[in-house]
Amino acid sequence: MSTITVQANGLEFEVEEWGSGDRLALCLHGFPEHAHSWRLQGPMLAELGYRVWAPNQRGYGKSSRPREMMAYSLKHLLADVAALIDASGAKSVTLIAHDWGAIVAWWFAIRNVRPLEKLVIMNVPHPALFRDVAKNLPAQRKKSRYVWFFQFPWLPEFVLGRKRAAPIAGLIRGSAVDKSRFPRDVLNVYRENAAQPGALTAMINWYRANFRGGGIREQMKLGIPVIGVPTLMVWGEEDVALCKETTYGTERYVRDLTLRYLPGVSHWVQQEAPETVNAMLSAFLRGERVPEAAELQRSVAASGSERP
Repeated sequence: MSTITVQANGLEFEVEEWGSGDRLALCLHGFPEHAHSWRLQGPMLAELGYRVWAPNQRGYGKSSRPREMMAYSLKHLLADVAALIDASGAKSVTLIAHDWGAIVAWWFAIRNVRPLEKLVIMNVPHPALFRDVAKNLPAQRKKSRYVWFFQFPWLPEFVLGRKRAAPIAGLIRGSAVDKSRFPRDVLNVYRENAAQPGALTAMINWYRANFRGGGIREQMKLGIPVIGVPTLMVWGEEDVALCKETTYGTERYVRDLTLRYLPGVSHWVQQEAPETVNAMLSAFLRGERVPEAAELQRSVAASGSERP
């Protein structure tokens, strides 16, 4: 893995890179993470023949950090992805995304901003389904309360920024099922990322610009055509922020959908269950049938193998 700087959309992006070639796998992280969240997928994707880019999105890591709240609205985030693809010079692009990165990826595919070979979504529902379920499912409204807390000025930054952003590490580890997957050195990457001057405000501005600021409403008004790109959706069932019900009916909005659930796995799915996720991802990208989680678990049990 090497770290490079890419100029795109008038900004600088810190990008972690694996592999080479003209087939790009562009991996988009979520909140409150970092490109480091793809450390367990990057090498595998490179072995499959992809050049893998995991950028720190605007406001994260050493990437540019605009000060204005509305600089984090979806229209700018989509433009960032398009500009990164253009800067790569790749002939084909597979978009792989988690959490906020997956929100951006859904809209990127909905708007067909650039052609995609394949789309992989991890633990974020299709925007239309989330809109409908959030209105009608009390359990989801309860889980989403933190979004409204993030609309307050300065208070979320104060709460999450104490002791060099120690609550960021607590948030991730506390909501994980297999906490051994998040040792101190991994959590410190996220903690130090959030502790940079202005970083927490930038990260939380993704929520402010797209909820209070209307970034999501703006996209909704443009319509929601069915996605034609072959799509794999991977879902850790023990998600503290999103109900499994938000995935029901995704096939209405995605013409070629493969949906796989991972029981006993948290929101941080690709970091907490990398062996299972990577097996699913590898099969999907090679055009093979994607195994169910239970099949993979039986295979591991039969072979007597352990995780690395």
